[in-house]
Amino acid sequence: MVEWFADFAHVSFGGIGKVFDVSSVFCEFYIGSQFVQINWYGVIIAFGFILAALYGGRIAYVWRMNLSKMVDVLIYGTVSGIIGARAYYVMFEWDYYKLHPAEIFEIWNGGLAIYGGIIGGIIAGYITCRLEKLNFLNLMDLLGMSLLIGQGIGRWGNYANQEAFGTITGGNYGMMSEKVADYIAFNPEKFGLENVGNVYEYIEKNNVYVHPTFFYEFVWCMLGFLVLYIILKKFRKFGGQLFLCYGIWYGIGRAAIEGLRTDSLYIGATGIRVSQALSLAIVAVCLAMLIIKLLKLRKNPQPIEGVDYFPKDAAKYFKEIKAEREEKENAKKKKILKRVDDSDDEGEEDDG
Repeated sequence: MVEWFADFAHVSFGGIGKVFDVSSVFCEFYIGSQFVQINWYGVIIAFGFILAALYGGRIAYVWRMNLSKMVDVLIYGTVSGIIGARAYYVMFEWDYYKLHPAEIFEIWNGGLAIYGGIIGGIIAGYITCRLEKLNFLNLMDLLGMSLLIGQGIGRWGNYANQEAFGTITGGNYGMMSEKVADYIAFNPEKFGLENVGNVYEYIEKNNVYVHPTFFYEFVWCMLGFLVLYIILKKFRKFGGQLFLCYGIWYGIGRAAIEGLRTDSLYIGATGIRVSQALSLAIVAVCLAMLIIKLLKLRKNPQPIEGVDYFPKDAAKYFKEIKAEREEKENAKKKKILKRVDDSDDEGEEDDG
């Protein structure tokens, strides 16, 4: 028997009178004697991945990229991305995992870092493109837009788990639930409450809320997707441009939002947040590369490399392709009918 929706949290938001019952478990059931639990986090991540893949596939079709080869990129990139995301997280939490090596492979318990996933996916994508003879820069453009879809939707998985939130807002807005309160009570020093006797009582009396950073990143990613879509339609000048814009846009947002979070990975014993430092470095590198490339193209304009670019007259292009296919089909039918007629004529002559 399947039990749907479990492990609820009562979530409230400052300025909103309604309390939301948020389930972290999608369903639970047994296969024989084995207990199986599927969490909303996994369902939402999968949903974001599917939407990102569908959008990426659509763009690949319009850009006339080989879809069979793109499936290879998707498979290898996904596997390599998961490995990279886990390796990145374990590397910066090595003090814990060197004492618990068996937990390194338990990804179902969390611990996947998005930047590690992107690095792993890009490495696999580059190798696959070289082997399959695909345009890597156009693939990167496609990846940048798809990532914003997947990352934005995936953040709602953090909401289901009531995790990846920020510090206390200092105002009558933000988010609070019993799971958030438990986290604050177990980690009061992260919120400046180490000298508070009863944290739960303090939260209730002072209407304490935390920054819903998951929502901030969702909004930032969706806005970024719209910006990149406009660039794609109106201002795309070279292969790789959209991915550079993705690096700039996401890096700025992630650096700002990461500064609000309390669960960041740090570089050794320093107070430097890994994702914040990496985000700022990505912004600087991508911005420099984008400016240099645009200045070169301004002096010496060139068409987008490869045949798999977005044609301005895409609708006309597809009509021409359809007409060409129909013409070929009609030609085949005429040949078949001619052969039938010729064989009939030969049969009549033999009878004569």
